[in-house]
Amino acid sequence: MSNPRWQGIFPAVTTKFHADERIDAEGTARHIDFQIRNGIHGLVTCGSLGEASTLTLEEKLEVARIALDAAGGRVPVLANVSETSTREAQRYIDGANQLGVAGFMVMPSVIYVADAREAMANVRAMAQAAQKPLMVYNNPVAYRVDLKPEHMLELADCEWIAAIKESSGDIRRITDLRNTVGDRYQLFCGVDDLAYEALALGCDGLLAGVGCAFPRETVALYDLMKAGQWAEALKLYQWMTPMLHLDVSNKLVQNLKLIDVLAGVGSEHMRLPRMPLIGEERAFITSVVNQALATRPAQYRSVA
Repeated sequence: MSNPRWQGIFPAVTTKFHADERIDAEGTARHIDFQIRNGIHGLVTCGSLGEASTLTLEEKLEVARIALDAAGGRVPVLANVSETSTREAQRYIDGANQLGVAGFMVMPSVIYVADAREAMANVRAMAQAAQKPLMVYNNPVAYRVDLKPEHMLELADCEWIAAIKESSGDIRRITDLRNTVGDRYQLFCGVDDLAYEALALGCDGLLAGVGCAFPRETVALYDLMKAGQWAEALKLYQWMTPMLHLDVSNKLVQNLKLIDVLAGVGSEHMRLPRMPLIGEERAFITSVVNQALATRPAQYRSVA
């Protein structure tokens, strides 16, 4: 099916490592199972702003296999494609297709700052290679490549493009997209601390970061918003927001893995050059998360 109408909470799951930087298959699978048991609707492996850049193509495929085995068909598993050339993207897509992923989240361009013509051609080439649903990840803040509503309208004839992960940081973009492309694509917000605003404007889902450690709470926010229980959702969002700010950071991997540790659902192992936080940075993240844990709404608490 070219458009499965994805919706809900799709965490960009962190990759677990052993202390020697080998992939921790058991830890990754356990964390994915934890999230699925707490209600997430889908997941994305090897996020581009995470540790994908430290993994070989073969390791990315290994993570996809681990995720597929852990999910066991309970939720769709999307493989993130953030290769530096179209050729490498096609090679990765071919390997992930053979594993049986449900679809892909694709970057219009990374490292090289492509113009709109080049970025759209890259997306079309990946769609042709995939022959499966794609979510286009638009993040001009991080990658300086911006596929605007008029560009997504031009891409609307590409049947395999099913969704947009919008991370421009400009909440007005959600309404501009709806006004330009209607319901042609599912719209996901990729900025954690714009989740309430994006859902209020009609987004179909969230690509969550902090949701990796607090999946049930994140799903509850989505459910409350979709049910129109704005006041209750706002209270939950206000509780989460200090942590959500931690995802919008150059050190989001370090932040998220420390959050996992403090929440008791993961380890802090990562690949160099990234290193665990120390000093004032660590103390600040710890204080934010400990405050959240101390005031955690019991009715929405994730179950380990």
